[in-house]
Amino acid sequence: MKLLLISNSTNAGEEYLRYPLPEIRSFLRGIREVAFVPYAAVTFTYNAYEKKVQERFDELGIRVRSIHRAPRPDRVIREAAAICVGGGNTFALAKMMHEQGLMKEILYKLRSGTPYVGWSAGSNVCCPTICTTNDMPIAAPASFRAIGAVPFQINPHYLDANPEGHAGETREQRILEYIEANPRRWVVGLREGCILRCERGRLELIGNRPMRVFHKGIAPFEVQSGDDLSFLLDKPAAKERK
Repeated sequence: MKLLLISNSTNAGEEYLRYPLPEIRSFLRGIREVAFVPYAAVTFTYNAYEKKVQERFDELGIRVRSIHRAPRPDRVIREAAAICVGGGNTFALAKMMHEQGLMKEILYKLRSGTPYVGWSAGSNVCCPTICTTNDMPIAAPASFRAIGAVPFQINPHYLDANPEGHAGETREQRILEYIEANPRRWVVGLREGCILRCERGRLELIGNRPMRVFHKGIAPFEVQSGDDLSFLLDKPAAKERK
């Protein structure tokens, strides 16, 4: 599969999709149109989301075709040369994707080699489930199951510590709860400004910050750009709990 999984769309003080744009350009070389899934948008319209992404993709010479405009969104996915899934609220995104049968449709396309670009929630839904999202459950999807293009879970926007004076759980503590309940699943904490690229059976970390890795029975550890990440592509021996 060809996957570009981006932690966040925007670094502090930068324009929207500015930092990942060179990687997107390289990844989508030769592509002239992408099918865009806007359903993670909550506080702005799907039309506005399409326009926002199009303004950036204009720099790449790529047309953004949002599936919300089509009477049959699944058909747009089926015919797509590439697929992009934007960030926002993961639960809202998953709800619409399940209702329209897009999880299985996208997985089928990815298995045939169609490139996929996702950021934030769009990275979450490429995992087996959406259970490592940071978002509030503002909508109830039919299932927590997601596309399952990779066998591990991603926690985008990963943070190492809580703000000073805040006594709530750290991100690491919440992920440790997840792997306690799902002991065969790897979880990666993908810090902002970082990207995972999967192509030709190889998984690569792109960015200037390390990625934190979690698994039941192993102390959390850091991996750097250039490290061997092949262990993350091994499928677990049993299904996780739902």
